[in-house]
Parts: sequence; C-alpha cells; structure tokens
Amino acid sequence: MAPRSARNAVAWALLVLAAGAPPAGAAGIILEGIAIQGSLMIGRVEVGAKLWLDDVPVPVAKNGEFLLGFGRNAGRQARIKVAFAGGRTASRLLRIEQREFKIERIDGLEPKKVTPSPEDLKRIRAEKALINEARARFTEKSYFRSGFIWPAEGRVSGVYGSQRVLNGKARAPHLGVDIAAPKGSLVVAAADGVVSLAYNGMFFSGNVMVIDHGLGLGSIYAHLERLLVKEGQRVEQGQPIATVGATGRVTGPHLHWGIHLFRVGLDPALLVPPMPAAGK
Repeated sequence: MAPRSARNAVAWALLVLAAGAPPAGAAGIILEGIAIQGSLMIGRVEVGAKLWLDDVPVPVAKNGEFLLGFGRNAGRQARIKVAFAGGRTASRLLRIEQREFKIERIDGLEPKKVTPSPEDLKRIRAEKALINEARARFTEKSYFRSGFIWPAEGRVSGVYGSQRVLNGKARAPHLGVDIAAPKGSLVVAAADGVVSLAYNGMFFSGNVMVIDHGLGLGSIYAHLERLLVKEGQRVEQGQPIATVGATGRVTGPHLHWGIHLFRVGLDPALLVPPMPAAGK
C-alpha cells in the first residue's frame, strides 16, 4: 500500500535507525510512507523491540510491524525512539510537512444539531464512547495491507482538516472526507478488515459503521441509509457494506469516510488515488 501525498503523487520513504554498529543481520527499523499532517506510516522493527513516538509508547505487533499516524495538528517534527531487545537504543527526528486547511461553511442545519440540548449532549457522549471503544482495538492482523480504495464514487463535498463553520458557528475541524452520492447507492469496504461497530441512529453520525483494519487502524462510514454487514463480520476490500443515506447531521445524502489510528484522525485522501473522473 503506497500512501499518496496531498498532490496525489506516490511517495515512499525508507528510514533505517541504528545505534553504532548493530550486530550482523540486524535490520533496525524501516518506515514506509510520508510524514505530513494527516498521513499514515507503516513500519517494521526487530522482533522484541519497543518503540516510542514523542515519548508515547507505540504498540508493536509480535512480528515487529507497527503504524504511525500524524494528525491534523501535528507539529513540524516528531522523535522516534527504539529500544532493541539486545539493549541497543536509537532515535531519529522526523520532519513533518505542514499543510494549509480550508474553511468550510455549512448552513441550513437543524439548530439542535449545531447546539444540542443537555439531554442530547448526554446521548452524544454515550455514542462517542461506543466509537472510541471500537477505535481502541489493537488486532494482531495487518488487514490494511490490502491497500485502500474509495468506498463510494461521487463529488468530494468535504475535505479532511477543514475548519467547519455550521450555521455561522465555528465547530471542530472535519476529520474525514465527504462524498456526495445518490441515496441508496452502494458503499464498499475501503480495505480488508473486521466490522467493529454497526449502529443505527446516532445523533451526529446517523447510521454508522467502523471497520478494524488491524494494528489500531480503522475506518468509519457515517450517515448511512442501510447497513449490509454485522459486527464481527470479516469483510474484504470492495465488498458492499452499506448504502449511502442522509441520517444524522446532514443537509443531503452523502457518505462521511474517516480513517483513524486509534483516536488520531488521518486523511483518507492520502491513502487512495484521485477520485475517478465519473465521480468528480
């Protein structure tokens, strides 16, 4: 899987860390991908090594594989530190490319969907907890190695990282892409994985699904009309999983598609080629 830059050019970076002269056959650590706000990097380290990103532990699979994600507000640099099983240590500074994000103004929403009541806020917190629980999974499977495709075709009506102004009120940035498509059109799995959440009727997200792609990486599909698969079901890239709807906080039918590494929101557009011409 080759992550794509904001300019849709394939970019691969290989980084090898070592401390002094490692023993013969030691591979150190290898990273694939680009370091830019919203990007995903795939890594492999010697079996038994421990890893930190800016002093925060990074989960490592038994085979040495791991993922790094840089959110919308990632700083200009991040430090990777490694403690190898034999006692060696290493560190490396990654420079993270910064981006400029759009401001998106959306009007015509129900007032209660912009400023929820205390009762609705209680419901929203409970629903958010369900999504966070699904995102907290660490599965020792690299389903994401299937690569990613667009889960639906249509006009991209909302982009990652944009500052949202709803009914004239500034709200949280948009951590995903919106794909405007006819109600009832198919939504397919963007990559191989296991359905970790399938839920109808959330306040903001409407009918929503989360798919676990392994090692803490997941995708979310929101505002769906109908769910076609169930929690715990194994799905393959391109398999129909739902239909486009207009549920939750929307002004019209569309699919919200997001990618998260645990709770860090990433840019789905960096993982796929440009939207096919017919969908633009």
